[in-house]
Amino acid sequence: MKKIPLRKCVATQEQLPKSELIRIVKNNEGQVFIDPTSKANGRGAYLKKSLEAIELAQKRKALDRALGVKIDDELYERLKLYVNSSKN
Repeated sequence: MKKIPLRKCVATQEQLPKSELIRIVKNNEGQVFIDPTSKANGRGAYLKKSLEAIELAQKRKALDRALGVKIDDELYERLKLYVNSSKN
């Protein structure tokens, strides 16, 4: 049986399989972006693929803490669009 890698959501603190999470990366240049491949270089943080988790992370500034930079509201909007598009 193959081992399923688990990661913790920075907003909900749940341990979930990587396939149920979105990876957000801060690279060496300080750019923050969504990593759909989960293979980009840089500091990564995981969020559950749900609007509730994204809103919770925005309210608690969980991504700001996890990545060590100020996260724009624009990234949260892109995350919401990403979750809505992946549901279809």
